Amino acid sequence: MGWGNIYRRRMRVFTVALVIYLDYKALQQREKWASRAKKSTLWEKAHERNAKRVLSLIIELEGLWVKLGQYLSTRADVLPEAYTCLLKQLQDSLPQRPLKEVCRTIEKELGKSMNDLFSNFVQTPLATASIAQVHRATLLNGQEVVVKVQHEGIKRIILEDLKNAKSIVDWIAWAEPQYNFSPMINEWCKEAPKELDFNREAENTCAVSRNLGCKSSRHDDNTNANQVDVLIPEVIESTERVLILEYMDGIRLNDLESLEAFGVDKQKLVEEITRAYAHQIYVDGFFNGDPHPGNFLVSKEPPHRPILLDFGLTKKLSSSIKQALAKMFLASAEGDHVALLSAFAEMGLKLRLDMPEQAMEVTTIFFRTSTTAKESLQSMKSLSEQRTKNMKVIQEKMKLNQKEIKRFNPVDAFPGDIVIFSRVLNLLRGLSATMNVSIVYLDIMRPFAESVLHGNINRGPAVNDRWMYETPVRSDVEAKLRQLLVELGNSDKILGIQVCAYKDGEVIIDTAAGVLGRYDPRPVQPDSLFPVFSATKGITAGMLHWLVDNEKLELEENVASIWQEFGSNRKDLIKVHHVLNHTSGLHNALADIARENPLLMSDWDECLNRIAMSVPETEPGQQQLYHYLSFGWLCGGIIEHASGKKFQEILEEAFIHPLQIEGELYIGIPPGVESRLATLTLDTDDLQKLSGISSRPDMPSSFNISQMVTTLPALFNMLNVRRAILPAANGHCSARALARYYAALADGGVVPQPHSSSSKPPLGSHPHIPKFSSEKAIKKQKGGKTKEPAATLMKRVDEYDEQKPDYNDVSHTSNTSSDSCTRLVDDSSSSNNSNISVTDRTENSNLQKGTAVRIFTNPRIHDVFLGAGEYENLVLPNGKFGLGFTRFNSKEGSLVGFGHSGMGGSTGFADINNRFAIAVTLNKMSLGAVTGNIIQLVCSELNIPVPEEFSRFSVSGPDEQLNFGRPMIN
Repeated sequence: MGWGNIYRRRMRVFTVALVIYLDYKALQQREKWASRAKKSTLWEKAHERNAKRVLSLIIELEGLWVKLGQYLSTRADVLPEAYTCLLKQLQDSLPQRPLKEVCRTIEKELGKSMNDLFSNFVQTPLATASIAQVHRATLLNGQEVVVKVQHEGIKRIILEDLKNAKSIVDWIAWAEPQYNFSPMINEWCKEAPKELDFNREAENTCAVSRNLGCKSSRHDDNTNANQVDVLIPEVIESTERVLILEYMDGIRLNDLESLEAFGVDKQKLVEEITRAYAHQIYVDGFFNGDPHPGNFLVSKEPPHRPILLDFGLTKKLSSSIKQALAKMFLASAEGDHVALLSAFAEMGLKLRLDMPEQAMEVTTIFFRTSTTAKESLQSMKSLSEQRTKNMKVIQEKMKLNQKEIKRFNPVDAFPGDIVIFSRVLNLLRGLSATMNVSIVYLDIMRPFAESVLHGNINRGPAVNDRWMYETPVRSDVEAKLRQLLVELGNSDKILGIQVCAYKDGEVIIDTAAGVLGRYDPRPVQPDSLFPVFSATKGITAGMLHWLVDNEKLELEENVASIWQEFGSNRKDLIKVHHVLNHTSGLHNALADIARENPLLMSDWDECLNRIAMSVPETEPGQQQLYHYLSFGWLCGGIIEHASGKKFQEILEEAFIHPLQIEGELYIGIPPGVESRLATLTLDTDDLQKLSGISSRPDMPSSFNISQMVTTLPALFNMLNVRRAILPAANGHCSARALARYYAALADGGVVPQPHSSSSKPPLGSHPHIPKFSSEKAIKKQKGGKTKEPAATLMKRVDEYDEQKPDYNDVSHTSNTSSDSCTRLVDDSSSSNNSNISVTDRTENSNLQKGTAVRIFTNPRIHDVFLGAGEYENLVLPNGKFGLGFTRFNSKEGSLVGFGHSGMGGSTGFADINNRFAIAVTLNKMSLGAVTGNIIQLVCSELNIPVPEEFSRFSVSGPDEQLNFGRPMIN
């Protein structure tokens, strides 16, 4: 074929590569001594001469190098103009192969003479590409066709070229580690040889045409919004080396004059090509991996549809990878760090370090809006600056020197499926730059990405027999509850949910159903972690009470005597009980953070400083207004200053370990639990009714429910916010962990028997190593925040684990008898007595001290929570809140228990009189109807008074006037 021997090809490739490399390295040295104006000229000349070297080499060697040149010619968005202009020649045609060779191949493959096959065969080829040559011909039946004929000896050449290309890439990765393209060349080595079998290409062509619903001769009206309008030639006949296709007359994409003459809308054209690829990738999971301009034509007849050609390099995706790619795209569009990391894990993309923000930035850049060729220089400059910034962050995080960071690759494993996917997006980006149009990928591809996930997510319980997570039904009430959940799921009121309930110290309900997120079709499991917003306040308040119970704090103590900085700006009279009762007068404190920058909430020290400097609006103890945001940091600051320990250390010591709920209750999640996180979304039906909600007199002036409901999901789906300590709003827990907490509180602090062993994975089986990100408040550091090395942090965690209390003196196995944990309330006291007397019931209980683990020792702890009995002077009469908890009353007005609900519906609740506790966690934020229906059903079935907070809802649906006049938000 005149190409010389294999050895000479190898030497030519490596020689040219080395010359180009040395040329640029020398230029880097020369430009240090050149003026700014001269630098630009030096680089332009270098690009021109090296582009000529590349083009000359490709034309000489042909084979696989032509494909590389075609790919580079489309990257006007990243390559200098000198390269793209010269390499565009490769999109038209290469020197043609001899006609004698072409006919010989056809006759050998088809077993017939040319005269027995064609009535006419045009000798001049339509195009000559790297692997084959294409001729126009007419079959004996008169049909116009094109005949694609593979070059003789090309298979050996392609395989050798792949070997040489891999060697060059490996060499570049060694010399310039930041440019490591090994995953890409490895995938190319695996996929490229498939192009040499035209039978495979014929099958691929038919499959893509079928998937896209293509009609070669007419355009059908389509009602499917995701239907695309493209043409694909029909396959007539194929062998391994010959392919005969229907002839379609069209304009080449690089023939800009003809496109202009025919009035082709280039913007619409490239958008339709992009839609076609989005359909192939996300809907079909089967796509052409080689969308360079030479593989497209444009029909000459209006509406000038794209004609897709050459399906030799076609990639098939598994269902799981297809969903992961869709999730990655949508996570980037939504800024959802959790879904992004989950998508990475599902597709096998492994990172060497925990940097979700940088991962999101890179992914967002990947799906960025394409730029025209004129804008490419500025675009590349911005990308380079962003890359430098990210590498600097990595360098600081990993404590690497300049030499180490140069050789550091943050990606540990790069799946092969992503290589071809990346190549397609880059080729499409280059195509739009070549056509001088701008494509908004997030808009065009989004419907297709959503469709692949909605196919799973929208399969509610009516059509999905796995919608309810498979756990045993423990009681008749649980069976009826699951029926209700199915009804609510079929009416699209539930996305994902968990419900757990205790009665008389035993689990009677433990149900999980639905999916983890709108773009995360994985099933909710018992150990999934849900953001519960203000339900967190009930846990934070419990921590403060635990310190009081352990004599580290007093309810009537001035906060300023514990937290010295807090005493400024007329706050010296605020006491601990004022904070717990929402009467401190600081109800609007930190409201300015939401207006300035909501992300400041993630800065623990900054928020504590602002609380310390805040100014009360009312005298302490005079007016009860819900401290919706400030409550958490008020309690958090008191907890850290009173204990001398970090907030999360107290959480661990007080509740996590004694309740054995490790790994399922966090306030500020640590790295490593992302795969279990549920993602928030809004109930749009409820959202539309928010405008009818009037302002509530029990809420502070800065509380805007409509604004909060619409902005919270996006904010709290961000991983850096979820990792922050927000003691008023950032609890992440399973319903079974939250229910166990309230079951213990219902029994005055006695830890219930071990959770049911039938719940898998077992409660408390996850390792629980929190990230202690807050500084010790009692030792304020000068000069701002300090950074603690990871090794030191782990050492402190280990030391803490050694010092934590030993809770193993009581058996906590599944064989523990019912007598091992004596309750504060015996069975005889379980009644529906509307006149609750917490103190009397506690004193009359038959408690066997020393036989049970207790998280509280005060026999009047219920009175403390509720602000009742001797503690009633610490709260406002008839106020909504006791001391840190919401008081729950029956319809008749009698007090039945306490708990706390969060924005969106998650809640925890304890009925003292009936030794009953329930928790509901959900990720589709509503205004309380779902939770209200659930609790009303459960309480009614157990003959327990339904708290007025929840009785406003009916099983058949919420009473809109009641529901939306006073939504359940705290």
